Amino acid sequence: MGRRRATGTGRRRSRGPVIVVCVTLSLCLLVTGGVFYLVGRVSDALNEWSPPAGQTAEPQAGTIETPPHDQLTGPPDLSELTAAAADPDASGEPGADERHTPEPTAPRAEGAWVERVAEATTIPSRALEGYASAQLVMAEDQPSCQLSWPTLAGIGMVESIHGTYAGGELGPDGTTTVDIIGIPLDGTNNTRAIPDTDGGRYDGDTEWDRAIGPMQFIPTTWGRWGASLEGGDPDPHNIDDAALAAARYLCAEGRDLTDAADWEAAILEYNRSREYVNDVLAYAHAYADASA
Repeated sequence: MGRRRATGTGRRRSRGPVIVVCVTLSLCLLVTGGVFYLVGRVSDALNEWSPPAGQTAEPQAGTIETPPHDQLTGPPDLSELTAAAADPDASGEPGADERHTPEPTAPRAEGAWVERVAEATTIPSRALEGYASAQLVMAEDQPSCQLSWPTLAGIGMVESIHGTYAGGELGPDGTTTVDIIGIPLDGTNNTRAIPDTDGGRYDGDTEWDRAIGPMQFIPTTWGRWGASLEGGDPDPHNIDDAALAAARYLCAEGRDLTDAADWEAAILEYNRSREYVNDVLAYAHAYADASA
């Protein structure tokens, strides 16, 4: 009897380590399986994640210091602008082995000027080139308007952060890498109801119109004022064309944009909001001051 108890006790003792090992292994497997499961869930979530549509790219704090609104009474002075010199070797005639491309309708801003002012103002150089080129065009086509690039830059900043609002940027040709499309103008969210006028050609919406491009034109306004800097079909998503269209729109009705009343009327025509006028004015002055 004693031996049997001794033998039984020995067996129970010998099973103890085995049970402990089994339990430990089971726990390890459960923990490991849980880790793999969680990793799998996280991996799937990351693979399926995409940024919210229309997510804005906020400007970095302090990139440009705007003057206090109550200290501004009128538009900024015309800032110095250097036009690019014409190529004396350009004949304007396409060679036998070349495809014809439209000649520019007006001079562009000089490259060194663009880079210097872009660094001083924090305006993306490709956007600045579009604003400055529009000023050069209007100086030839409608000199009495006296439009300045800082005014266009102020609008471009408020409307789309110079073409970066949707998280994209301006490509080398001046076209936004991500189309900037506003909310439907359906009468909600303090908007005026504007049923579709372009068949969704520009804004992709066949029910309601939406503001489009870096200068945020509605299709009907674009249809009237849209213009191409280098010929061809105007593109509202191209900063050169959009800035030129904005310039033509602001200069309508014989306005002189060095006159405070005319400047204010032009900006209110663009967006009937006192806050909007103040913001554009502040950025325009800041850009003019920074470039001096």
